[in-house]
Amino acid sequence: MEKAPGLRHSYVLAALGRFCQGQGLGAGPIGHGLVEAFVALGLPGRAPSTRGTYRSVLRRDVAGKPPRAAAGFPPSPAARPYKSQELAELWSVAASQKSPWRRTSALSFLALGIGAGLRPAELAAVTGADIRAEHEAVAVRASNGRVVAVAGTYAKVLAQQAEETGEGHLFCPGGADRHYKNFVNNFCRTLVASPTGPMFSSGRARSTFICSHLATGTPLRELLYMTGISEVESLLRYARAVPGAPSSKAELRARSRSG
Repeated sequence: MEKAPGLRHSYVLAALGRFCQGQGLGAGPIGHGLVEAFVALGLPGRAPSTRGTYRSVLRRDVAGKPPRAAAGFPPSPAARPYKSQELAELWSVAASQKSPWRRTSALSFLALGIGAGLRPAELAAVTGADIRAEHEAVAVRASNGRVVAVAGTYAKVLAQQAEETGEGHLFCPGGADRHYKNFVNNFCRTLVASPTGPMFSSGRARSTFICSHLATGTPLRELLYMTGISEVESLLRYARAVPGAPSSKAELRARSRSG
């Protein structure tokens, strides 16, 4: 599951601290040599993309240029974005749930996950008070304070649910352990759906949001804000699923600087 930038930084620093303790190293300043040693030796069994993420996070804390000889790590592939036919099937499945709370939760999943691109933990935390609906303009406030505009059917669903729910949670209303990392996808697995149809997936939902904005040419700095992604290079794994999108980290950085 994708971690929020602040949480990810703390998680990586804690892992580095455990590595240093295990190697009998002191608590001195972080240098590029230590980062490379940690990436090479301190992450056994981790995927190359994970090693690359840890390196990228730690390098922001280190002064000076990194060593040129450091090997790069390919990003992990993004979850497949939903196709238009699959989206139509998901809306049908959501609306056909017999239990009212499952039906509204499935609809809010689509509106918040695909319409707003929220991470699972953010999606689960949204309440009616986080929805701003003025005339035809609808936006949702994520847990880190950013505000994401929502349009079309997604906007109509959120506005209606916010009006009906008040200040309660839109997704799985009532008491629940919303901090459990698989909370959202565990709910999705309980939905009654065709075994041959598309499955509800928070990863595919967020990927659909990001890929659709890459396809329509949304300015990358704006897209980073909407998604809460801190490094433009992190968009590469999504861009690879979008024809015509930047195909390298260098292209992404250049596009981000240009607007």
